[in-house]
Amino acid sequence: MNSAPSSNSGPGPNRPSRSAGAPRWPWIAAVLLLALIGFFGYRALTPASKAPEATFVLLSGERVSTAQLQGKVYLVNFWATSCVTCVKEMPDMVRTYDKYKEKGLEFVAVAMQYDPPMYVLNFTETRKLPFKVALDSDGSAARAFGDVQLTPTTFVVDKQGRILKRYVGEPEWDGLHKLLEEALARTA
Repeated sequence: MNSAPSSNSGPGPNRPSRSAGAPRWPWIAAVLLLALIGFFGYRALTPASKAPEATFVLLSGERVSTAQLQGKVYLVNFWATSCVTCVKEMPDMVRTYDKYKEKGLEFVAVAMQYDPPMYVLNFTETRKLPFKVALDSDGSAARAFGDVQLTPTTFVVDKQGRILKRYVGEPEWDGLHKLLEEALARTA
């Protein structure tokens, strides 16, 4: 009789036992989910060094491009009328604009592609928004700024066209105002 162990002899002392049919997909799904969260989190929190080339179509039909805003400090705020935080922060956005417009601040509020134009127009008129309001009907502005999906998302751009900060969610207002004061005080 041969005493050599057979290669098909089942779990032994050197082989871990594996339950028949134990699914591996939950582990694979968890790893993929963590990778996606990490990737999108990095993109949301890491601003680009230069503002992208983008053209905003205002409610009036006028077009304003980031190239036209070069040499100015400006905010680009992606928002939606259905976004509770966007609606909540809008009075503070108006106050911020009013506080710094005389120092040269420009502001473009960009309504997301899914926002109905009549809702945006109504919101703009009833709230008497004093800054430029654009419709991103084809989503090109959101794509240009790193495929913005979360609202509100606000970019602070300096006179050289560099993105100084990206806020996802409502900004910390004192920090935003300090950043704007510093950027507006710098010469181009």
